[in-house]
Amino acid sequence: MEDGKSTGPKAKWWSRPTPGRTPRTAPEEPSPVADAAPAAAPTEATEAVETAAENRTAEPGTHTADVPAPTPTPAPVPDVPAARPATPLHQPDEYSTPPYGGPGPWAPAPPVQRPVPTPAHGTPVPPQYAGTNGAGIPTSPIPAPPAPASPAPAGFTPPPPHTPQQPQTQPQSQQPHGTTQWLQYDPWGAPRQPLTNPGPPLGADTGRKKNRRGSLLVGAVLLALVAGGIGGGIGSYMERNGGLTQVELPQAGRSSGGRAPDSVAGIAASALPSVVTLHVSGAGESGTGTGFVLDGSGHILTNNHVVAPAGQAGEITVTFSGGETARAEVVGKDSGYDLAVVKVTGVSGLKPLPLGNSDNVQVGDPVVAIGAPFDLSNTVTSGIISAKDRPITAGGEKGDGSDISYVDALQTDAPINPGNSGGPLVDTDAHVIGINSAIRAADSGASEEGGQAGSIGLGFAIPINQGKRVAEELINTGRATHPVIGVTLDMKYAGDGARVGEKGAAGKPAVTPGGPGAKAGIRPGDVITEVGGRRVHSGEELIVKIRAHRPGDRLDLKLTRGGKDLSISLTLGSASGT
Repeated sequence: MEDGKSTGPKAKWWSRPTPGRTPRTAPEEPSPVADAAPAAAPTEATEAVETAAENRTAEPGTHTADVPAPTPTPAPVPDVPAARPATPLHQPDEYSTPPYGGPGPWAPAPPVQRPVPTPAHGTPVPPQYAGTNGAGIPTSPIPAPPAPASPAPAGFTPPPPHTPQQPQTQPQSQQPHGTTQWLQYDPWGAPRQPLTNPGPPLGADTGRKKNRRGSLLVGAVLLALVAGGIGGGIGSYMERNGGLTQVELPQAGRSSGGRAPDSVAGIAASALPSVVTLHVSGAGESGTGTGFVLDGSGHILTNNHVVAPAGQAGEITVTFSGGETARAEVVGKDSGYDLAVVKVTGVSGLKPLPLGNSDNVQVGDPVVAIGAPFDLSNTVTSGIISAKDRPITAGGEKGDGSDISYVDALQTDAPINPGNSGGPLVDTDAHVIGINSAIRAADSGASEEGGQAGSIGLGFAIPINQGKRVAEELINTGRATHPVIGVTLDMKYAGDGARVGEKGAAGKPAVTPGGPGAKAGIRPGDVITEVGGRRVHSGEELIVKIRAHRPGDRLDLKLTRGGKDLSISLTLGSASGT
């Protein structure tokens, strides 16, 4: 194929001059215009362009698309007469073969168009892009190439003017402003300026907003503090002064303090001045109990187990309801009845507590118990009489039976707790009808009140009729007497009733010779079933029933001997208590 000829096969757009061969030019034709300049041979610049273009397409598989073609610099065109139009070396491409569709073997290969990533808003623009907009397009007018000296045929592309030898490659950032905006779009190139118009620095406006926001926040906090302080002051003032208006709540007037004598308050007001609290201490133990004044001489009745810790050389302190204290000494005590009398000296103005009659008490009668439970002096509780003639026993710590007390007691549901022992159980007339002595604990059965078990509503008091007789004997003689029938009982008998033993203590006979029982005809092995018309179920119950009487009282008994029921009558004897 002949380069530059119009005959033969149609020239293709990719035809290129081969290296080392000088391209031939078209033969000269007569110029239609006189004095036209002859066609010039390709210049060094043209050869350089052709060489660069051929280098970009000569080696398949070699990536040279990112090397832009050198931009020709237009040379000054002398002002000459119009020349005859030159005939193009190639016919126009009637098929508009891409990418250009124009003739000429020197058509440069298009540069690779790579988009520029868009930086974040507010990124500073480099100095070299100060003349471009946010999309990388120059904002200054693009210089237009100089107009050709004479009109050229259609489809003819004039050769580039002669320019000094330029390197074949140059950095992407050095592309001239004359290129289009897509020549600046390089997706694989180094990051450039953002495609949007740069705004003010990101931190400037944010800082101002933060400052304004911080000022508003500080102002709001100060306002809230001031408002809270004012509100708190107003609220405090209103609370102290009853609000903006004075509020007075209705209230009952002060009463004279009088209560009905038979009410709990009336009973307590009458009995409390006569009730005392005892603090007892001895060599190895101590305790607290209650007592009440018997007379103006300073005699006070209490339980034996209250004063027992003092022993022979212990100390007893009596505290009155008004708070006065005095030393006391034991006048007499009896463990069988669990009663004791102490006396204070040097105290005047004592108010004795009146004694009632326990035989007149009926089940259901209201009662009031006064004492010092757990050393809480002047404690008042109330209840009713729950039962009468309850045979109870207390004590027995010594093991020989000498400290066991047998009481035909009054049962009450008035709360009685440790410390109430020896206190009075009074009726609605504020008269003593019993001496609080024992409670029934839920875990240990019948026990002395001196234990630490609490009240479960089962309290027991020694009837005052028995207490009065024993107190008189203790004050007068220092000892108390026990009524007896002169027999020894078999305490291990499990049947119903109280059985007379076969032998007495220390080998003595079970029925004391010449005693009340022997005189009435009681024999060993007899089973006593009734005393004074009341049924007896055990030996302890027989003792309780007998001790509810005085020595010398006449007593009717029923017994069983050999399957036969017998009735006898006897006069109670007397035995000295311990």
